[in-house]
Amino acid sequence: MASKVRVYGKAQNRTALGIAHAYMVMYPQATLEDIRKSFPNELNPDKGTEEIFIYAEEKGTTADWDGYFKGEDELLTMGDGRKVSVVKMWTKPSFERMVSHAKLYDIEIAQFEAADKGGKKGGFRLEYLNGYVPPVPEKKKSRLWLWIILLLLLVGLVAFFALGKKDKELVEVERTVEVEKVVEKVVEVEKVVYVDRIEEIEKNFNAAQFLKGKADLSEDAKFVLHDLAKEMKKHPEIKLRIVGHTSADGDSAFNLKLSQARAQAAVDFLVGRGVDVSRLEAEGKGSSEPLDVNNPEVNRRTEFVVLD
Repeated sequence: MASKVRVYGKAQNRTALGIAHAYMVMYPQATLEDIRKSFPNELNPDKGTEEIFIYAEEKGTTADWDGYFKGEDELLTMGDGRKVSVVKMWTKPSFERMVSHAKLYDIEIAQFEAADKGGKKGGFRLEYLNGYVPPVPEKKKSRLWLWIILLLLLVGLVAFFALGKKDKELVEVERTVEVEKVVEKVVEVEKVVYVDRIEEIEKNFNAAQFLKGKADLSEDAKFVLHDLAKEMKKHPEIKLRIVGHTSADGDSAFNLKLSQARAQAAVDFLVGRGVDVSRLEAEGKGSSEPLDVNNPEVNRRTEFVVLD
């Protein structure tokens, strides 16, 4: 069977950590019990490790030992929302068993990367292979609307007893206003959440720079756009304009064409990952809107503009 995910890492333990993260990308609903069954402790007995995976928040246990990854980007997020730490100690035999076992889940390992070329997320990065698109984690069904309904019923009862003979139509109007206020507040909170997430993705995308004079997406840029595609699938109401900018160096006509091509490359990638083209726009502005005329680097950027 063809591999679905390739893990790049700086060292044995970082690559083992990347394998665990790749598993959670492929099986986002997995629990601690699931991942322990998939990667049993027998894979890493060389250092006397009792558990390869352990809840990160546990105190007074081996979770306090420095032999576990503890960085925020290093922790695994289980399907139930709990955070899990992965053991750091991997001898060569244990690591080789982990790599061999990962193949059962269509995860392969690349040659170690040099330290100055390491990926994000704690010294590893993932590459999706053969057209594989990770599943979008299922959202837990929210009971928010149940609470809204109960709130509205309470408001209705209070209005009924307090107003007595007040015109029934007027009471109905007031109920409608209360519903609109509650729903508007819920929608506004949700919008703030996903707008913040898109701003974070935009920052990571700009960190994954294009080659000079090219519009081809780097592997790091594709990795970031995978996250953007998942976010847009979770929020079908999102519409984006992707705007490319360049510095003033070189020919202005070429810069305008290049910025348009870079923005379109990002749009094409998202469409290829299942985002409807009607929700996306590409625009190139070349060097016409610099952020700082004295700093060409900050002017080379791509903006993700959420459309109302």
